[in-house]
Amino acid sequence: MNAVVDLERVRLELKARKGYRNWVSRFREDFGLTTRLDHISIEALRFLGQGKGDNSFYIYDLIMNLQGQGSGFEFNELSAKDKMAVMERYLFLLDRIRFEYMKRLGWLESYPGEEFTLVELITRFDLIAPGTQARPPLLCKDHPEYEIFCKMNLFEKEEFIRKLVPEAIKEIQGHSTTL
Repeated sequence: MNAVVDLERVRLELKARKGYRNWVSRFREDFGLTTRLDHISIEALRFLGQGKGDNSFYIYDLIMNLQGQGSGFEFNELSAKDKMAVMERYLFLLDRIRFEYMKRLGWLESYPGEEFTLVELITRFDLIAPGTQARPPLLCKDHPEYEIFCKMNLFEKEEFIRKLVPEAIKEIQGHSTTL
């Protein structure tokens, strides 16, 4: 019996397992190749979405492990070019995490990139990011400023959504864990 092994997938699974090891111990959840943001608990999103201090380590760690650059603990040892590449991916993921917050709050109908796994968002960043960053999230129709939002140009919509982020972070921390 001959079994075909997809070596690239096996390598990626190993990198993902290593990249998620700190996530598993911190959040007590299962993470893997198929994990999308809508699979992650509100507690994990809240923690990761803060975007400061130790919270950033978990995202750096995942990115760096998936790219074969070591652990997030080694971020400061990267070359300037590699640091920038990690930071680009970090900021991209942080946006998606915060958009997922807003979606769970009922503020967003959808956001670009939500259909991708975290592994895909990182490993296929160069292909996925340009298209998703060029489109703003869709505000929910029942949001009080929906009509105004619809009349805005792309830049104004982007600015409008960004102004919701601090309010969303405060709001989600006050909600139960069932969002």
